This record gives sequence, structure tokens and C-alpha cells, in this order.
Amino acid sequence: MVEAKQSTNTILATEAQTEQRDIEKRVGILGGTFNPIHNGHLIIAEQVREKLGLDEIWFMPDYEPPHVDAKDAIDSRYRLAMLCLALNSNPSFVVETAEIERQGKSYTIDTVKDLKKRYPNIQFYFIIGADMVEYLPKWAKIDELVDLIQFVGVQRPGHQLETPYPVMTVDVPLIDISSSKIRQMIHEGESIRYLVPDAVAEFIMKEGLYRD
Repeated sequence: MVEAKQSTNTILATEAQTEQRDIEKRVGILGGTFNPIHNGHLIIAEQVREKLGLDEIWFMPDYEPPHVDAKDAIDSRYRLAMLCLALNSNPSFVVETAEIERQGKSYTIDTVKDLKKRYPNIQFYFIIGADMVEYLPKWAKIDELVDLIQFVGVQRPGHQLETPYPVMTVDVPLIDISSSKIRQMIHEGESIRYLVPDAVAEFIMKEGLYRD
């Protein structure tokens, strides 16, 4: 009888330890249009991962950005292909396709609820630039959203990280690279070498993206 009790306690302890390990998995989410992904995104992701001690960073491309100033994004299959090429060399970087699979406008509140339902034992950190920190009052159901997930704000040129919302800030190198600038440079026939990963630059050239 004593042996059976000890065996049961051992099983329960093992289950508790397994559950604790699952709960302790910490994942950063970097969402965006990634039109295209560039080295600034990769630097921010690695800096946040390292400084917060996160297990992984999930790059989550949106299907259709909900903001008023929505970008004219190319088809999601191209953006997704470029993400895969850019993240291939870092095992801590993962592509998360939840918003592309759902289609429609990509509201963060819907995405966060979906991810927390699918991965109840993962602690998520939602990474946003200072421009989006300033935009938080306009996010859909923001008061509910800040109770569901921890926001992490990083610097961007010309923007402030001050906000009344609970946003954790991480100091990262101030990289003045933007997807819109890269698209403009491609359109004007300028080199984007060292602004995006080489594999992404080759893909853009091969597919003739952003020329028009």
C-alpha cells in the first residue's frame, strides 16, 4: 500500500513538473505585414529574445492590416516565402501563420485569444515598435487586450515609448530601416543589399517584386 502511494505521488510530481515546464515556455510574437521583412526586424527580434530570455520569437504576418493607414501589401504567399527564407538560419525564430490562415482583417485581440486557446501553457510577449505604442489607443478592444498579453515596446526613430498602457520596454539598437523605404528603393532601381537578408533580396529580384 505504501509503495502504491509512493508511486502515485511520483506520477503526480512528474506531471506537475511537466506542466510547470510547459507554463514556463516564453514566446515573443512579432507581428507585421513584413512587406518585405528586413534586417531591422531580425535585429529587434534577437535583441528582445536575448534580453528577456525568451525561448522563441514567432514572426506572425498579417493577412490584411486593420489600421486606417493600411499598407498596400503584396500577396501573402510572397511575404510568407520571404519570411521563411529570412528565418531559416535561426532555430529560435518561427513563422506563425494564424492570421494568414484566418484571412480577413488581422485584429490582434482575435489572434491573441486564438493563440492562448491553442497554447494555454505558453506565456506570450507581443513585441511592437514605438510607432505602434503611440497607436495603442486606436487598437480594437485595447483595454481587454492588455489584460490578456504582455506588450513589449522597442524604440523606433521619431516615436516615443510613453503610454498609459502597461508596456514593458526593451532597449534595442535604433535601426532606421523600413519596409516602405525598401519598396521605394527597389522601385527606383537602388541596391537593398545589407538591408534585407541575401536570400530575401534574391527572391525579390527573381519574382520581380515591388518593381511597379
